[in-house]
Amino acid sequence: MNPVVIIADDHPLFRDAMKHAVASLSPECEIITSGDLDELRAELRSRGPVDLIMLDLTMPGATGFTSLVSVRAEFPESPVVVVSAREDAGTIRKCLDLGASGFIPKSASPDQIVQGIGSVQAGEIWVPPHIDLDGEEDKEFSGLVQKLQSLTPQQMRVLTMLGEGLLNKQIAYELQVSEATVKAHVSAVLLKLGVDSRTQAVIIMNKVGAALPQ
Repeated sequence: MNPVVIIADDHPLFRDAMKHAVASLSPECEIITSGDLDELRAELRSRGPVDLIMLDLTMPGATGFTSLVSVRAEFPESPVVVVSAREDAGTIRKCLDLGASGFIPKSASPDQIVQGIGSVQAGEIWVPPHIDLDGEEDKEFSGLVQKLQSLTPQQMRVLTMLGEGLLNKQIAYELQVSEATVKAHVSAVLLKLGVDSRTQAVIIMNKVGAALPQ
């Protein structure tokens, strides 16, 4: 079966640049494009895991890191490379902390785009070579990420759905499990995050997925 790559970005010119880079590395690759977060999630739900997702942090439907958190939660088997106009070290570190396999800035040259995609396809983590990731760490953010990383993929999906305002009954329908199972997941999420309510759990997720700095 040919590898499948989804490029999720609302800018046609950048999508074309990414398609060209992917095609130059893997001519046999099937390349799919999505213009917003809902379209991306629908595509992934219909197809199942893909070989690579190229994710724009600021396309329609995406708010800050929330899109990365939700995609990694629902589709953990599909590696994600973030593409963004923001290329500060803090943003890149946060993307990697949240499970991204790489970060390609939109200012990257065609050669860098090819290098980045090739490195991730080879199982490596790739960031622009000129970026220094050894700067001061955002300790509050790192602490919140560590709490989220303690959740299982299913618990993370439940938390993401809580953040979307879904009720237990709706979550059970989406996950095709019983409401009792959802309640058990919610209880485990609250325990691992060290909070007493669903609202407090959602606040933690929203802090992690907060809008990118202007």
